[in-house]
Amino acid sequence: MVDGHMQIGEVAERCGLSLRTIRYYEEVGLVAPSARSQGGFRLYTEADLRRLTVIKRMKPLGLQLEEMRELLELLSREPTELTARERERLRDFQGKADEQCDRLRTRLRTAEEFADTLHDRLSG
Repeated sequence: MVDGHMQIGEVAERCGLSLRTIRYYEEVGLVAPSARSQGGFRLYTEADLRRLTVIKRMKPLGLQLEEMRELLELLSREPTELTARERERLRDFQGKADEQCDRLRTRLRTAEEFADTLHDRLSG
């Protein structure tokens, strides 16, 4: 880290995303580097890293890009700044996230049951 900025490789390593994915998120407008080096390299801050981490956490929930943009905007503001409609929208996102988590848990249980079947088959 130099002057509070990280290059894309360090950001990728710290948040667990590939360089390609981070560049894609920049291309579609979900994140932007806070600065560029004299050589034109992307430079990111801790705040950028936190935003990428939030995006990474959204991905398994099946949100569309526009929904992700909207949710990032809502999350960037203080709860007291949100209108009643925006609070309701956050509740919608929360409900969608809860439903998708339930679906993912069901899929994981199914996969674990199958893995146990294979384990049992090889053990016995």
